[in-house]
Amino acid sequence: MSKATYPLKLPRSIKDAAAKLARDDGVSLNQWIASAVAQKVGAVETAAKFLERRKGEATGSGMRAYLDRVPAARPLPGDEMPDGRR
Repeated sequence: MSKATYPLKLPRSIKDAAAKLARDDGVSLNQWIASAVAQKVGAVETAAKFLERRKGEATGSGMRAYLDRVPAARPLPGDEMPDGRR
């Protein structure tokens, strides 16, 4: 396996928390961070593949046509847009 180095700057609090978790797992901080990054990459790639399959033939214009069929009604209390937003 080829390896690349990357200088990583973390806030002290995050570095300390990661170091404690690495110690608790019995691995080096470097190993723990590499594993955490690998898990995140896997999760993001899996989500992207899932969403790509899930969208099927859906298009932005198809969604617009769907939303255009929603009847005009005032939002329920608490569902209003924030001030300055449309």
